[in-house]
Amino acid sequence: MEDDDGQDYVDKSRVLNVQPLRCLAPIFPSTPSFPSFPHPQAASPFMCPPPAGHFPPGFASFYPFSGYPDSHNMQTPMPFGFNGSIPAVPINSFRSGANGDAGSSGRSSRNPGPSQYEEEDGYSDWVHVNEGEDSSKAATKKKRIPKRVRAGSGQDINVASSDVDVDAMVDKIVESFNLMDFDAFKRADGDKDSVGYIRMIYDLLRRKLSQIEDSKESAPGVTRRPDLRAGTILMNKGIRTNVKKRIGVVPGVEVGDIFFFRMEMCLVGLHAPIMAGIDYMGLKVSQDEEPVAVSIVSSGGYEDNSEDADVLVYSGQGGNINNKGMEITDQKLERGNLALEKSLHRGNEVRVIRGVKDIANPTGKIYVYDGLYKIQESWVDKGKSGCNVFKYKLVRLSGQPEAYTVWKSVQQWKDGSTGRVGVISHDLTSGAESIPVSLVNDVDDEKGPSNFTYYPGLKYLKPVNSNESSTGCGCHGGCLAGNSSCPCIQRNGGNLPYTTNGVLVSQKPLIHECGSSCLCPPSCKNRVCQSGLKIRLEVFKTKDKGWGLRSWDPIRSGAFICEYAGEVIDITSAEELRCVNDDDYIFDATRTNQSGEGFLNASNETLKIPFPLIINAKHAGNVARFMNHSCSPNVFWQPVLRENSKECDLHIVFYAYRHIPPMTELTYSYGVVPPDRADQRRKKCLCGSAKCLGYFY
Repeated sequence: MEDDDGQDYVDKSRVLNVQPLRCLAPIFPSTPSFPSFPHPQAASPFMCPPPAGHFPPGFASFYPFSGYPDSHNMQTPMPFGFNGSIPAVPINSFRSGANGDAGSSGRSSRNPGPSQYEEEDGYSDWVHVNEGEDSSKAATKKKRIPKRVRAGSGQDINVASSDVDVDAMVDKIVESFNLMDFDAFKRADGDKDSVGYIRMIYDLLRRKLSQIEDSKESAPGVTRRPDLRAGTILMNKGIRTNVKKRIGVVPGVEVGDIFFFRMEMCLVGLHAPIMAGIDYMGLKVSQDEEPVAVSIVSSGGYEDNSEDADVLVYSGQGGNINNKGMEITDQKLERGNLALEKSLHRGNEVRVIRGVKDIANPTGKIYVYDGLYKIQESWVDKGKSGCNVFKYKLVRLSGQPEAYTVWKSVQQWKDGSTGRVGVISHDLTSGAESIPVSLVNDVDDEKGPSNFTYYPGLKYLKPVNSNESSTGCGCHGGCLAGNSSCPCIQRNGGNLPYTTNGVLVSQKPLIHECGSSCLCPPSCKNRVCQSGLKIRLEVFKTKDKGWGLRSWDPIRSGAFICEYAGEVIDITSAEELRCVNDDDYIFDATRTNQSGEGFLNASNETLKIPFPLIINAKHAGNVARFMNHSCSPNVFWQPVLRENSKECDLHIVFYAYRHIPPMTELTYSYGVVPPDRADQRRKKCLCGSAKCLGYFY
């Protein structure tokens, strides 16, 4: 059809007047398991808004009426730690179209290429997770038969291979987080603590599963998905929060929060579909029910326009727009597209999650929750393929904290298109680090820390003898996770302490890294904290706490940040400095972590310090000396011993204990002094945390 100007357009009113199907009634009894995504042998999915009214006794909403199968549709939330028959939430094989449209799971007659189905977080879009098995029942199985299915890219995907009792491992993690104290209300409606716990549990489990898989020999053509497996295990156990779909704010999720996997957003109720870009729910209007959008993910992989930080032009789903080798067709005003159109007319708020490129992982994405938007207008446009594509203009609501705007600003600083306000020095380190560290003050006229020399390592004023002889390893090509004969791996309990991408799996009493006694190269996976800074840091002037430290880059949970550099002094020298109140830049490893710190330690083991290490960074040190104390820190420290046959080469290394967005101040807990020094003068704490004790030492 053409308008007066001869331009093609779509008469959307014809579609909008179509009422949802109301004549179908549920005919299948409910089962203890959730329905899955479209069956692998199904020709095509059928999805529509759920029928209105109550279901007869013994019956429940079932697929396809429940839309995206998900436990959001549960009417009675189950408490954390429930060990009964928790319905499984399987993730069957399916593929995505434009903006993650969940399409038919039927196998295409075409043979797609390796990149045809590329998921936003860097994995193949065709996945298959062990279905329908209650993990509590599987606890008696010490070994599971590896389950492999063919992937759409011609690869096998191994999602359940493990010789480890994963259920026992999960139970141990859950027990360490005291989740039995969580009630059904927090499962239905979360808060900041519950969301934080769920995310940390998920990431800890995912890293441990990655560690298990890393120790095995990789089979040709096999893609492992520890992210999906970890999420499915937690869903099966009911370990999630905000299970009810809702319009607007999600309790406990803050604007600016970042996610490295789609499954993370699902577990905390921010965005339910694991692949689809549009999440929607049925809203009853009079006697009818219509779909409305609750959240969207703009991944940057489609024809979205996100140049303006406060305006997003979002492309609709469907039409096989991003599926190579498949016929491109016009998009239809149905499912997510129809939900967005309804939201335009209703004026309801829509959560927007922006996908940005993960610099550390070229094939991956980082998801930034950018807050609430409203759809301002919609239209149909010709896509790059020549077919019709629905477009929706969303405008960000005012008064919200900055999120995606911060990312845009940092990118402009990096490429030099705009200058950083308040810069005193573009590189505080004077070249001592491979990555420059900016010194910024936009608060007052102070020009920087005085009487300070940047030094990136430790200065031992006198050698410290090692209590244990260390022969080092002979891994000329680098330590391999599956090499049980490697002495460095043996000292770490039989596993490398880091995943393949250099993320710390969990806190340990003591980490043994390769050192001067080892024959492995600097690129060895067991030398993570020895090559200097890996992220762009900034020392900045705070309003009331002196100088502080933050990062231009997003930091992943468990990622290495820096070590504490300076001069190693003895206890006597440290006491002398304390007596004259000159201990602001002293790190004392004899202090214990405050309650609430160390969330990555599922074993609850105490730290092991080979000798009482005390570091003075007042006159010489690195960026770590600028990290302030917080009673709710986002960074933790870990003792790391580098193998050295001549002397004890001990270091204090800092890691992120949760995902940290760019330009967020980095803080750690200064700890608790030993009982014999408890009478020391306390210092007033200005961390501003809801859990602030009011003081620190």
